[in-house]
Amino acid sequence: MSIEVGAKLQGKVSGITNFGAFVDLGNRKTGLVHISEVSDGFVKDINDVLKVGDEVTVLVTSVGDDGKIGLSIRKAVDKPQAEKKEFRKEPNRRPAPKKPFSKGPSANVNKKEDFDSLMSSFLKDSDDRLSSLRRNTEGKRGGRGGRRN
Repeated sequence: MSIEVGAKLQGKVSGITNFGAFVDLGNRKTGLVHISEVSDGFVKDINDVLKVGDEVTVLVTSVGDDGKIGLSIRKAVDKPQAEKKEFRKEPNRRPAPKKPFSKGPSANVNKKEDFDSLMSSFLKDSDDRLSSLRRNTEGKRGGRGGRRN
């Protein structure tokens, strides 16, 4: 019996580690269910969910060339149609572009002056903050060597 990706199989938990559980699939085949694939919710301790000897239904998620078999318990459980989430991309609902409102050529001059005054006040505040920051951290530098400029 060859194990293929996508197959649902019955198995028995043969071992538990902190990162997952090993499931005996019969025919001397064993796969690993990672702790993230045990349940839909967060599983802090796998021992709270599974015990050695539990019968489980698993879905084969991967079969490696080296014989390693990846399994999932949560994907093997059939969910009711109501629980399955379907994501649809909604059409873009952008507002119609607004037409620029102009009072004439003098409006652009006021905007230019406003921008220049805002920019100069920003630069002044920025320079003040940088100089006070430099003053406060100047003597606090540690490490080897002298001051760096």
